[in-house]
Amino acid sequence: MRAVVFERFGEAPEVRDVADPRAPEHGVVVRVETTGLCRSDWHGWQGHDPDIALPHVPGHELAGVVEAVGDRVTGWRPGDRVTVPFVCACGGCAACAAGDQQVCERQTQPGFTHWGSFAEHVALDHADVNLVAVPDGMSFATAASLGCRFATAYRAVVQQGRAAAGEWVAVHGCGGVGLSAVMIAAASGARVVAVDVAQGALDLARKFGAAEGVDAARTCDTAAAVRDVTGGGAHLSLDALGSPATCAASVNGLRRRGRHVQVGLLPSPTGTTPVPMARAVAFELELLGSHGMAAHTYPPMLELVRSGVLRPDLLVTATIPLTAVPPALAAMGAAPGAGVTVIEPWS
Repeated sequence: MRAVVFERFGEAPEVRDVADPRAPEHGVVVRVETTGLCRSDWHGWQGHDPDIALPHVPGHELAGVVEAVGDRVTGWRPGDRVTVPFVCACGGCAACAAGDQQVCERQTQPGFTHWGSFAEHVALDHADVNLVAVPDGMSFATAASLGCRFATAYRAVVQQGRAAAGEWVAVHGCGGVGLSAVMIAAASGARVVAVDVAQGALDLARKFGAAEGVDAARTCDTAAAVRDVTGGGAHLSLDALGSPATCAASVNGLRRRGRHVQVGLLPSPTGTTPVPMARAVAFELELLGSHGMAAHTYPPMLELVRSGVLRPDLLVTATIPLTAVPPALAAMGAAPGAGVTVIEPWS
């Protein structure tokens, strides 16, 4: 099969022929119909994830068709249309027993712990715990966009952030995750403030429901701008980009007893990121993380997509072939890009 492979962190990947994967006894092999290009893939390529062993095939946001099934799989068969969370749970640890598969103690992640979906086929573990059926009529591009960015945003806004109608929600960074969060928060009845350095991203955010926009490229203090727009600060704020600056701005833009959800990864040479804890103490803020979404919690989100309340398909702004992935991956370091780019490996 063809796949995008890199031999060294930070060096240009290439598209080449590699061996087809085999189905684990508890897993499946999926023919990848569509896979998303995500900033997390860029972090992995840069060497920010200790689980990656070289050479490596990235890609973790996917949808496709089951082609081979392991001997211990009971709920799936070849021909099934599926997607999968980017966190594949073991199904047997204490976290999984509590229903918290997104923080499984023995999790695997395609594109990180093993070869991923920037390829024509991908192997996935523990299929009976992790696979999600793609509803009839839903495109593979839409389904692929759910696996990481949209599902992560849904959990961050609805399950972790507890967004409520009438609240102010600030979203820092309007790439794929951020625009998903804008759409989901607006659909929840919240008033959304979108924050980004790119006018195009802010325009998309308004299209997807943002009531206000803050141009961080032209604003010296984005947290103060958010507090001003919201009349004292957001009730809920998300750092959907992942940088020390956006994390601090998200926390500092909250009102008393507000809630910050960290969604974007925070790479740092020291392994730590400064957080304005004095404000967290004085204002009794909640500081939360959000790490994907368990497969068993997908149905309410899928129903909102099916009914048209949520439109993740509108977030897809570009479709590229496998051969265009290396330069597109490299470009994410300078500018994550607005919207979602999806890859069709067979084109």
